[in-house]
Amino acid sequence: MRRNPQAGRRRFGALSLEMFTEDELVDIHQATLEVLGETGIFFEDAEARRLLAAGGCAVDDETNMVRIPPHVVEAAIRSAPSTLLLAGRDPANDFLMGPGRVGFTNFGEGIKIVDPETGELREPTKQDVGDSARVVDALPEVDVYERAIGASDVPQSVVQLHNAEMAFTNTSKHIFMGPGNGELLRRIVDMGAAIAGGMDAFLRRPLISFITCPVSPLKIVQESCEIIMGAARTGTAVNILSMAMAGGSSPVTLAGSIVTHNAEVLAGVTLSQLTKEGAAVVYGSSTTAMDLRLAAASVGTPECALINAGVACLARFYLLPSWVAGA
Repeated sequence: MRRNPQAGRRRFGALSLEMFTEDELVDIHQATLEVLGETGIFFEDAEARRLLAAGGCAVDDETNMVRIPPHVVEAAIRSAPSTLLLAGRDPANDFLMGPGRVGFTNFGEGIKIVDPETGELREPTKQDVGDSARVVDALPEVDVYERAIGASDVPQSVVQLHNAEMAFTNTSKHIFMGPGNGELLRRIVDMGAAIAGGMDAFLRRPLISFITCPVSPLKIVQESCEIIMGAARTGTAVNILSMAMAGGSSPVTLAGSIVTHNAEVLAGVTLSQLTKEGAAVVYGSSTTAMDLRLAAASVGTPECALINAGVACLARFYLLPSWVAGA
């Protein structure tokens, strides 16, 4: 198992960026509880709304809006585990997500690649998906593989099954990927169980975790609901990764965007814990500012760095494993 350097410990040799004081984190948390409890979150899936209603939330089935009381949110945060084993097919590549531990992954998902032989810019194929996994597998600095690209040469209704096949067979590291929907998630878990030697072996050492993105502002759509609930029920982790854009799909101020982001992630955490208490979740972020000239996400900017350093502080405040965008 890899035990990477720890950030934020009171000793020399580690880097820590403290964006907020404890009091400021409490202020952000209180503002988030106000958004969740008074404005509410749009949950598109009817089963998700039933679970939330049974857990004490106020549900409006006509508008799909759910208002989540503070005590329900805070109970969900407390029940989610603070550490997470990311198992690889090779145990030497296991990575433990825990307080202060810093790891690295590749970025995803590229919609085109430069052909390594011809230099042509083209859509990726299924073989390219496998090749990208092999590259990451060979890089000791990269701890886990996030699906870097998606196959364009297979039926798109089941593309995630093909992507999972190439990831499973070309990397010995833990895998993160968006499964598309709940049904495909279950099929990918079955693939992982076949590789692990049975479901019991897979549950002891899950080889894959899933990613899903709320739709900013303040929406968790059908597929995301299915993935959050499906991961909880299959014993796999889910990375609830908000991709809000300050000035576009969230407030233009960084403080406002962080509150919106936090509300979306904590709403997903709440659904996960009401589905199965103790289910593994990751506090995720690719939130950044929108380039107001181009109406595009600005990645690798000071705003992106500030937002993601801030939400990493929030995840630590909640004792949750975090996954944030880099430069």
